[in-house]
Amino acid sequence: MSDYPNTSHELGWDDEITNDSSYVLLEEGDYQFTVTAFERARFPGSVKIPPCNKAVLTLSVECPGGPASVKYDLILYSTMEWKLSEFFRAIGQKKHGEPLRPRWNEVVGSRGRGHFKPRTYTKKDGSEGKANDVEKFYDYDPAAMTAGGDWTDAGNVSTPWDSEAF
Repeated sequence: MSDYPNTSHELGWDDEITNDSSYVLLEEGDYQFTVTAFERARFPGSVKIPPCNKAVLTLSVECPGGPASVKYDLILYSTMEWKLSEFFRAIGQKKHGEPLRPRWNEVVGSRGRGHFKPRTYTKKDGSEGKANDVEKFYDYDPAAMTAGGDWTDAGNVSTPWDSEAF
């Protein structure tokens, strides 16, 4: 299985290029997402968490400015278990109060909802940058994922959700 989204591909030296920018910064709000990539990696460690495994997820969010891509790390460490549970409840693999052995091979293609907001960070050159971030995942709700549901409440945007098009 490839760790890269289906639309990504290597470019040849003589290929024509047309995409000027594909980065879309989301307004803060609730959005539906689809997991488009999953990669097993290592967390290098921090003051509070030693080096350990992590899952690097790529989430695709459809929004008025075009699809937004959000990278999200799930750190596989006991103090972060609540975040793992929150994510797996969001994609419908886990239920409250029930143990789960994650089915990582089913993560790509999973859909869910979350609260997204821009995060400000300092770039290597010292300038300020902004990135999309997930503040919270919501428990999976099939009714919220069906046609006719609103896919976002950001900026009072109300667009019908087309489950066939996603």
